[in-house]
Amino acid sequence: MNPGLQQMIMFGLIIVVFYFFMIRPQMKKAKDHKKYIDELKRGDKVVTTAGIHGKIVDITDTTFLIEVESGAKIRFDKSAVSLDASKALNTAK
Repeated sequence: MNPGLQQMIMFGLIIVVFYFFMIRPQMKKAKDHKKYIDELKRGDKVVTTAGIHGKIVDITDTTFLIEVESGAKIRFDKSAVSLDASKALNTAK
């Protein structure tokens, strides 16, 4: 077999492995996060990526207004809601 062909096959295999072990799982996680954010509604308890726990009181196109325990309300970007922590909080009931 030609050494140049072997090199191309190895390069192709590296790309395939990289896709299946790094890119594809990251794309799936991003898709799941977007779906979760789109399904959130008023009254849902969430945890932000900063670790702030609260309940959603208002939703706009790009933000959530979250009420924290002290009664204060803080506006967060939708991307700041942690999928894993929020799911764990809501399934621990």
